[in-house]
Amino acid sequence: MTGYSIGEVAALTGLSQHTLRWYERIGLMDYIERDHSGQRRFTERDLSWLGLIGKLRSTGMSVADMVRYAELVRAGDHTFPERCAMFEKTRSEVLAKIAELQEAVAVLDRKIDIYSGVLPEGVKAS
Repeated sequence: MTGYSIGEVAALTGLSQHTLRWYERIGLMDYIERDHSGQRRFTERDLSWLGLIGKLRSTGMSVADMVRYAELVRAGDHTFPERCAMFEKTRSEVLAKIAELQEAVAVLDRKIDIYSGVLPEGVKAS
């Protein structure tokens, strides 16, 4: 059997072996194939899935929502509308967070300008 061992996947993804086992246990990962000795063997498809999970984590999506998404994927194509709704909701949340961060960057830029002397005299620094 070909594929990647759990150690290799941990090294490739930066996830711990414990996290990979946990993902499988909670249903975030589909069943991982086993070799003749019972050792997990991850496929390219599994690595691709882990890449998606990593992106979803970076959006702030909850583990519960990611597990729900995994369940929907396994349930089949008829779940496309629910999956789409999940992504639309997450996208809206990410865009709101980006806007919030852009406002924070604007405040920081103003403070940097003040403290580095870029703003003209008479502008009160706070």
